[in-house]
Amino acid sequence: MYQVTSPILFLIFNRPKETTVLFNAIKAVKPKKLYVAADGPRNNGKDDASCKETRAIINQVDWDCEVITLFREQNLGCGKAVSGAITWFFENEEEGIILEDDCLPSDDFFRFVDAMLIKYRVDDRIGHICGCNFQDGIKRSNADYYYSKLTHVWGWASWRRVWSGYDFKMNGLEEVIATDVLAGLTNSKLSKKMIYNAFRRTKAGEIDTWDYQYFFLNQVNARLSVIPNFNMISNIGFNADGTHTFNANSPMANVSFKEMPELIVSPSFISQDRIADEYTLTKETPSSFEFYKGSLRQGLRTILIGLKLYTPRK
Repeated sequence: MYQVTSPILFLIFNRPKETTVLFNAIKAVKPKKLYVAADGPRNNGKDDASCKETRAIINQVDWDCEVITLFREQNLGCGKAVSGAITWFFENEEEGIILEDDCLPSDDFFRFVDAMLIKYRVDDRIGHICGCNFQDGIKRSNADYYYSKLTHVWGWASWRRVWSGYDFKMNGLEEVIATDVLAGLTNSKLSKKMIYNAFRRTKAGEIDTWDYQYFFLNQVNARLSVIPNFNMISNIGFNADGTHTFNANSPMANVSFKEMPELIVSPSFISQDRIADEYTLTKETPSSFEFYKGSLRQGLRTILIGLKLYTPRK
């Protein structure tokens, strides 16, 4: 069994079942340093017990490991709790892996991100490494991964040099939109309008999240993401307890793993695979009429939830 070398930040909340599954995956690779962050319980009469049960799972660490915790007493919500935890993590570590409680990694995921963190450690063109793949089995290039301008956050890794620029409030958003920063990502006016709208709603406080801001950070700095040609993350959180993922029958739920070759082959050139990005963004795109009514078809909603580029209203 591969032993991970990078520190891990494990984000948990109130789902002991999913947390146990993820904890066992982490236990299998025996990190030397494990950071665990948990938001405080909401005032709903239910979270107190489930949050306590979930946090107790961390007491099962029985290998040589330094465990560092950030357990909130008050509920901060998804946006501030998660972004604050990631900031805390990168204040203490130069680089590392981030896993939420519903993003189950394969064994290969840890080997892959360890290698990529080292390979691109000082390459400012690269801002993000992820473990999930939404290409429906299509292999991009002759390498084992490709470069994207999307920022998937179902199992990922990055560096302090990237996160240090994170701005929860997305200051300068309108000026950046005026330059059409997403023109580098896609030609689709519909996709750009949808994402710009999500940026604005997040900045206005209508969406409680942290990942639009991270995606925005990488767009503004023209950074690329490393995306494997082999899916190594399965989201096990599509159920009634999910914050953003409710439909258990979604094609994004419980996607199977693909094995990564022992020798990881890199692309010949560092540039965006625009065809791959357009494929992810535009399949099952709703018509303009549907979009302007605000009635998105489930297909695009599901895709953008997977990308964390769309968050349903609570």
